[in-house]
Amino acid sequence: MMGRQGKLKIGVLAIQGDFAEHIAALNRLGIESREVRLPDHLEGMDGLIIPGGESTTLSRLMDLYHLREPIAGMAREGKAVWGTCAGMIMLAREITEDDPVPMGLMDIGVHRNAYGRQVDSFEQDLEIAGIGPEPFHGIFIRAPKIIRVGEDIEVLASIPSGEPVAVRQGSLLATSFHPELTADTRFHEQFLRIASLTAGEMDSRRGGGPEQP
Repeated sequence: MMGRQGKLKIGVLAIQGDFAEHIAALNRLGIESREVRLPDHLEGMDGLIIPGGESTTLSRLMDLYHLREPIAGMAREGKAVWGTCAGMIMLAREITEDDPVPMGLMDIGVHRNAYGRQVDSFEQDLEIAGIGPEPFHGIFIRAPKIIRVGEDIEVLASIPSGEPVAVRQGSLLATSFHPELTADTRFHEQFLRIASLTAGEMDSRRGGGPEQP
């Protein structure tokens, strides 16, 4: 990573789930990352990854550690936030169940565990907009299903049945699958490009102008 991307600071929510795998992927890309467990840990971060895990537990721990509103504020401020699997559930505007309570940041509707239990996990090669022509190997584990997309949602990838599994809304990303469980860092690189762009825009609004490589 060169220029602005090489100077990014990315937080990874580290209260539950497979946060270590996301940190390892960022390390491979030479990106400074921080484990986020308390609101203060979000300070100075250019972006945040909410990892996969158990969404009900994740939601309750976010409330316990008073992280829900600071994360929502970070997203409303325009910083990049990416949710994978359980993280996508937390970003959604609504889900089909009463629990957990999502943050309502992304205009999508989600059905938890819609693709089945742990034994029904599957893998699928995906064509993903913006990362190059080579297929991306998607790993789906107790994956949530996107059942509604709003007008401002860009669908980046779908499975053969036509259901979207990777979506973007401005500086927000969400995936049903787990890019961090592969050696392919192209989706992380895409997130970093978004984070770099939003960080540069925020620098400009503050009057400092975008950072130079």
